[in-house]
Amino acid sequence: MSTSWVLVPGLAETPEEFAEVVSLLPSNDLRVLDPWRTPITAPVEELRESAGATLPVGLLGHSIGGLAALRWMLTHPHEVDRLVLIDSSLTSETGWRWLYPGTRGDRAVRSVLRVLGRIGVPQLLGPLARQLFVRVGSMSNRDLLSKATARSRYGAAGSWLLFWDELTGSWALAAEVGRLLESPPTFVPPVVVLVATGGSSRFTAGSWLAGQRALAAKLNATVEVLPDSAHLVHLDRPDAIAKAVTQLV
Repeated sequence: MSTSWVLVPGLAETPEEFAEVVSLLPSNDLRVLDPWRTPITAPVEELRESAGATLPVGLLGHSIGGLAALRWMLTHPHEVDRLVLIDSSLTSETGWRWLYPGTRGDRAVRSVLRVLGRIGVPQLLGPLARQLFVRVGSMSNRDLLSKATARSRYGAAGSWLLFWDELTGSWALAAEVGRLLESPPTFVPPVVVLVATGGSSRFTAGSWLAGQRALAAKLNATVEVLPDSAHLVHLDRPDAIAKAVTQLV
């Protein structure tokens, strides 16, 4: 029986924008999690239930979704038999403790975001923020979201609060994965690490690549550098993601 695949998106990303990756893998059972329904930083049990895939699964994780995929693999190694990290966040990205979930700083930011949501600021600026996100994060500047989807996702009253929760949750997740990597399981499945160094990513490419190689070394992973892609690899090089999956099948 073929492996089912679960793709965990990154910060402020939608399942719709991974459509080309899905289309390039028609013979694979690839399921993309929806962060608007299940937070990326949710416990593994919630991610598993949301995916509804047959175990063991192959995991793909982009950005902070890479950290979530890593935690799944490291805490439940018998459930994961392949892993593709797509320009994954690093375990050093632990943010600022004074803004961690539940702190006074976090509560203040959440209060402001709730007010902004109630007065319609996300509805007004959310789609524009999405355009900027794609322009900065990709070389192709080609957004796969329709205007209607961008409005419904990024213009929703609670969208900015959702993104804040994802961001702050990812800091704690990075610290947790860092601790887990200090004593990894005996068996680690085959892993491919895709690293984007093009576009806006070129400004920090040296240190970014060094960090990704260090992560790959801990996982005995294969590293593929993508100089023709910025951080949103699924928009610039969906073929590279599909190739990594087929190599591991």
